[in-house]
Amino acid sequence: MLGSELERFVGEDLGEWDDSSTIIPDNDVRASIIAKEDCIISGLAEAREICEYFGLAAEPLYDEGEFVPSGSRVFAISGNARKILQAERLILNFMARMSGISTLTRECVLLAGAAHKSVRVACTRKTTPGFRIFEKKAVFLGGGDTHRFNLSDAVLIKDNHIKILGLEECLRRAKSRASFTKKIEVEVENYDDMLLAATSGVDIIMFDNMSPPQISEGIRLLSEKGLRDRVLIEASGGITIERLAEYAATGADVISLGCLTRDARWIDLSLEMD
Repeated sequence: MLGSELERFVGEDLGEWDDSSTIIPDNDVRASIIAKEDCIISGLAEAREICEYFGLAAEPLYDEGEFVPSGSRVFAISGNARKILQAERLILNFMARMSGISTLTRECVLLAGAAHKSVRVACTRKTTPGFRIFEKKAVFLGGGDTHRFNLSDAVLIKDNHIKILGLEECLRRAKSRASFTKKIEVEVENYDDMLLAATSGVDIIMFDNMSPPQISEGIRLLSEKGLRDRVLIEASGGITIERLAEYAATGADVISLGCLTRDARWIDLSLEMD
């Protein structure tokens, strides 16, 4: 992470004066991060950077994105006892949050892949401001697709764009103004817009808030008209884990889920002195 980011995170956590750590002697000790439940571990690189900032020696005991069984030591730390206590919560917050996202993502990737082996599971921009890069990295480590990091990554024509200008004008402006390096994606809610987008040469069609049968029918219509192979199909909008396999079975290329970052539960990790 950027040095300025790390300093901001540390400053937020330590505050102006830390009395709780300073009561501890300046001794060198060893400590371990323990996983209290099965998980896909991530945030190890960030934990190491935090340790280095505090002058601590750190050793990840697993690889990023690896499955970790409950009770495992995942990260070893050695150095000044006060510094370890000052770094503890920041390390745990990064690892618990990121590992929770990676764990949920892996679950979704396996569920979707069982129904359609080539489908991609992607996250969205429903992320914590200032923490997006770490949340999307956690999705990647869980086997998911990061989708757009920001509005500059692609041109996405959404329902509100269409309400303001109409789809045809949106498409005309997007094709004339966007760089040739950027893909154009259109969010559709009906088959007329789907066919217009496909015949206009867009790269991706997003079926938004449409049911699996509606998506399957849309894909059938595109195939019937010889348009299916020209576009990627993304399914999005209110898709839950419980219905993920059903959406994957439609034949969509990508399923994007806001829940990967919005609903991921923090993994139970603890720092314990050896």
